[in-house]
Amino acid sequence: MARGVGPSDGKRRPITARELARMIGVSQSAVSRAFTPGASIAPELREKILKFAEEQDYHPNAIASMLSKSRTNIVGIVVSDMSNPFYPALIQKLSQGLQRIGLQSLLFNITKGSNIEEQLSALRRYNVDAVIVISATMLSGATLHWATEGRAAILINRVVDDADINCVCCDNVEGARAIADHFHELGRRRVAYVSGLSHTTTNLERQNAFITRVAELGMTLTGRVDAGEYSYDAGRRAALEIAAKNNTDAIFFANDILAIGGIDALREDSGRRVPEDISVAGFDDIPMASWPHYALTTFRQPLDEIVTVVVGMLEDGSCQPGQPSSIKRISGGLIVRQSTGPLE
Repeated sequence: MARGVGPSDGKRRPITARELARMIGVSQSAVSRAFTPGASIAPELREKILKFAEEQDYHPNAIASMLSKSRTNIVGIVVSDMSNPFYPALIQKLSQGLQRIGLQSLLFNITKGSNIEEQLSALRRYNVDAVIVISATMLSGATLHWATEGRAAILINRVVDDADINCVCCDNVEGARAIADHFHELGRRRVAYVSGLSHTTTNLERQNAFITRVAELGMTLTGRVDAGEYSYDAGRRAALEIAAKNNTDAIFFANDILAIGGIDALREDSGRRVPEDISVAGFDDIPMASWPHYALTTFRQPLDEIVTVVVGMLEDGSCQPGQPSSIKRISGGLIVRQSTGPLE
């Protein structure tokens, strides 16, 4: 049987650094230094090792290297709601931004209904250089501090007042007020609001800003429904509850997936026309929002700008432990589509 070939599947087993060193006749540390930029090693020896490694199709074990060094170039990304289409889109852009500055991502998905502290304890066992938390789940300041202790840390899409942690998010107040202004310009005067997770700062900022602006414009808030979660089914239920009262001509849903469920419920179950009878708006501008069936008016989260700010903080070290924490709110933009229109 050939060296390094498994007996059952015929695939060649990757050789280790120790085996490569023995084959070349050098120390294992010499192999490690050859693959480490800036490490002390004679140029001729480095070239010899790299050439032989290429011939043997040898690649350094990144995980083993991570465990032996103080810096790993790996960023832990914590997310709690992968069912929300907004988060995969954000994670994709974020991981690409991190790769541009030589950092890789390690995803920690906090599953629904799990013990948050137990899930986050896994984060502390990995030697990551920084932690980015993308979460709509209620995480206390104490929990965040414990999970990110001693590491660079950034919270995206939420603000936690009782934690000394950097926060980067969309300007939720700007967005909610823009939705209210849009409804008013269309002649809508009886409006409702649907929240996802009612006690999160993201929702409270959108809710309070919308309700305040509605009052300033002399409009009537006909209802505020707590959907209990950011999901399609929750949006359907909330829309039907509002439609049953027959006193609303516009609904602002706290995010797009809620609004999409709401549109289907209004059209299919309550017999309402969107937007002729009820205008519908959401928040985020997920890809599905532009689908012709929904053509959802929404407030677009500036994902590219958010990622640029987050990556910049990691690159310049402003989010390192000991540095003053900051809250950065990034301006977004109202996207008007066919789910809103003048009152008929």
